[in-house]
Amino acid sequence: MTKDTLKRSAAERATEFVESGMILGLGTGSTVFYALRRLGEQISRGELSDIAAVPTSSTTAERAREFGIPLTTLDEHQRLDLTIDGADEVDPDLNLIKGLGGALLWEKIVAVASRKLIIAVDESKLVMQLGTHVPLPVEVVPFGWRLQMTYLEALGATPTLRRTANGEPYVTDSGHYIIDCQFAGIDDPYTLATTLSVQPGIVENGLFLDMADLVVVGSPEGVSVISRD
Repeated sequence: MTKDTLKRSAAERATEFVESGMILGLGTGSTVFYALRRLGEQISRGELSDIAAVPTSSTTAERAREFGIPLTTLDEHQRLDLTIDGADEVDPDLNLIKGLGGALLWEKIVAVASRKLIIAVDESKLVMQLGTHVPLPVEVVPFGWRLQMTYLEALGATPTLRRTANGEPYVTDSGHYIIDCQFAGIDDPYTLATTLSVQPGIVENGLFLDMADLVVVGSPEGVSVISRD
């Protein structure tokens, strides 16, 4: 089975938690795409109704419209019933690294506003320790971004400014830059998250700690659901 097949099976299983009348959060990324498509199919067949969703990126908003998913905003609905999102790494405590898709700030805002956060991944995203397979994205304001590179190096990271294919700095939907920080594993994600949060110029980081309620995992053996409880 291909990785895309595993992503799709996990994403489609995650949509089974959605009920008519819910206000949803919609994450960003390749796995979420399959969830959007399935939700659109359910809406078009009349299996779901009175649904509205808050997208976490302009890309997700565009795709949701294509699939016929009604959109809303956090200004209109400050409490969401359920958010479906993906992750770049998931540790045994269901802590996450997110943000390789470039939407970590909006994703974290939506996650905090949600009564339940469901993460859909393929089995390759499961790790024993965060930071072992992917870099940690850190979102920064463009002003003085090189200062943040120095700060992150002092924390033991190997930081790289994310760039587009043409070599320009990648710019988020909020107008920020992203610095991808490679660690040789993150021993204490809670302390690191706190240390990052107090640095002026750092807007947000990709550590999503104690946020995921369920992780839906696609593997060749089938789909499993891991609960925080």
